[in-house]
Amino acid sequence: MGFLKILEDNSLYLIIGLFALVIILLVLYIVNIVQISKLKKRYGIFMEGKDAKSLESLVEKRFQQVDYLLSEEKKDHDHIEQLFQNMKPSFKKFGLVKYDAFNEMGGKLSFSLCLLSEVNDGFIINAVHSREGCYTYVKEVVAGNSYLVLADEEKQALSEAMNSSVKKNMRKENDEA
Repeated sequence: MGFLKILEDNSLYLIIGLFALVIILLVLYIVNIVQISKLKKRYGIFMEGKDAKSLESLVEKRFQQVDYLLSEEKKDHDHIEQLFQNMKPSFKKFGLVKYDAFNEMGGKLSFSLCLLSEVNDGFIINAVHSREGCYTYVKEVVAGNSYLVLADEEKQALSEAMNSSVKKNMRKENDEA
């Protein structure tokens, strides 16, 4: 009986507490309704998209664009590979030696230039400058060797070319600049 007695004595406080709890719950319910209605509006706008397009059609369009870009990337990759194959026989290495062909001449106007591919095929151009004129000779290089006898300057140019690469030559040019 003690519990009922305490309940009867504090019933006014209990009713006020329950009323306050109901008011708080009612306010929270109204806040939730307002937030849900705002969210529904934003969702409707999001799903509508521009010019009444649906989100689904927009996503489908983007997937088609991605598929197109992937196929184009594959084509570009194939084209780049073809370019690399086409460039293999091109000249990628060089060696240049300037020298004085005759003692009475100055300024190192004569030179030997060697141009080689990746597999050391190419040629050596030797330009000899004298007072009477300039004479130019070309010697073929196959796999790093010449069938003709090479002068010392031509051998040096061949050696420089065989020991060079495009990156080394570009680095050398940048250092000189």
